[in-house]
Amino acid sequence: MAAGQPHILVIEDEPAQREVLSYNMAAEGFRVSVAVDGEEGLLLVEEDAPDVIVLDWMMPNLSGIEVCRRLKANANTRQIPVIMLSAKSEDFDKVRGIETGAEDYVTKPYSVAELMARIRSQLRRTRPSSVGQTLTHDDIVLDSETHNVTRAGEVIKLGPTEFRLLSTFIEKPGRVWSRERLLDRVWGRDAYVDTRTVDVHVGRLRKALKGSKGSDPIRTVRGTGYALK
Repeated sequence: MAAGQPHILVIEDEPAQREVLSYNMAAEGFRVSVAVDGEEGLLLVEEDAPDVIVLDWMMPNLSGIEVCRRLKANANTRQIPVIMLSAKSEDFDKVRGIETGAEDYVTKPYSVAELMARIRSQLRRTRPSSVGQTLTHDDIVLDSETHNVTRAGEVIKLGPTEFRLLSTFIEKPGRVWSRERLLDRVWGRDAYVDTRTVDVHVGRLRKALKGSKGSDPIRTVRGTGYALK
């Protein structure tokens, strides 16, 4: 698994649908997790929060509507975009899905290409660096397509790890990232590195961004982690 890939969770009880979605999402360069029902989906969200959730409406035991309701009622998960999949095509059903908190609603049968476009649309909001957007924070400009970074017009040379760190920080300025969460996001969940590695690379990023005259844009939150000021 490559670090920094957008993470998509598919909650779908039909095996054929899960297989098609997983294959196409992986081909798009996404990291994919799958759940066979609503209960498993909620557990996976707690264990490894995704960037986007693709959620089937009609599932046994716990419906997609109820899963969405629980996600949006939880302060830790309400910001995760949910794309609802349903065979229900009536306007009433679409409105119900959106009112429950889903960011988008796709009617079955759907075009896989259209669904991928809708996922990328949600990622532009939650993970803009993953879809090639240019991000700006104060005098720092990060071009995620060309991997160029400037500060006050001066080119900043960063290694790949420092670039992914800065991408993570600049997507959500002010958010405090724990070392463990940074390890998952920047190095990947399967990487065998410890939290001291995070400190080393944050130090390198700081040094590069400060240059000879600049201020330090990264805040250390004692006992917690780091944030972009």
